Amino acid sequence: MWSGTVSFSLVAIPVRLVKAVKPGHITFRTLHRTDYSPLARRMYCPKHEQIVPPDEIVRGYEIVPDRYLPITDEELESVSPERSRTIEIIEFIDMDEVDPIYYDHPYYLVPLKGGEKAYRLLAEVMRRTNRAGLAKFVMVEREYLVAVISTEGALAMITLHYSEEVLPDDGIAPKEEKMDAKELSLMEQSIRNMTADFDPGKYANNRRESVMELVKLKMKEHAPVEAPAVEEEAGVGPPDLVAALEEIMRDVKKSR
Repeated sequence: MWSGTVSFSLVAIPVRLVKAVKPGHITFRTLHRTDYSPLARRMYCPKHEQIVPPDEIVRGYEIVPDRYLPITDEELESVSPERSRTIEIIEFIDMDEVDPIYYDHPYYLVPLKGGEKAYRLLAEVMRRTNRAGLAKFVMVEREYLVAVISTEGALAMITLHYSEEVLPDDGIAPKEEKMDAKELSLMEQSIRNMTADFDPGKYANNRRESVMELVKLKMKEHAPVEAPAVEEEAGVGPPDLVAALEEIMRDVKKSR
């Protein structure tokens, strides 16, 4: 996904970024019921009742409903941050002070050749001190705020939400009123009785398992359907296909 260095002070550790989690949901392709052809999404203009080719598509920032400010790719490129090969730690923080609502997505940082010793040292010191490195880095034209943490002897990185992305919780909590001491005691006792060590292995995505069982059963009872071959002329790309679809739609309108 990305390779570079984790750096702070005079330390630079070569690493590469890899995924730490995979999607737990199952995805399906949408098919045409009549012949099971995979369906493709097209950009459709309702005003002109036609599919819009890629070279006619632009971005627009919605100022108010139905009023837009067009933005070109060149204009966006001019304000995009420069690509970085460094996760530069700005400061070290106590992760216990970070509200989990700021957590976004986890990754692993894998040491590259020559950086193993410094990698182990940083992971161990951060474990002992319960510290995380707060850093910024750029990937795919986006600047991320991240926390580099130590986990089981390895370094991981969690992308964090910026403060303006977190919605305020004003008005969510009910109004304060005096709480009954007996009710508080009963609530505390209930929580103590249900307290356990966190073991994620005890829990499973039951919905996903049920869907996969359904798929396995269907595979035993039914042969998979096959989409018909789509004939295309050699060298014809998506823009030409869109133009062909437009021509068909124009012919349909003329015949009405």
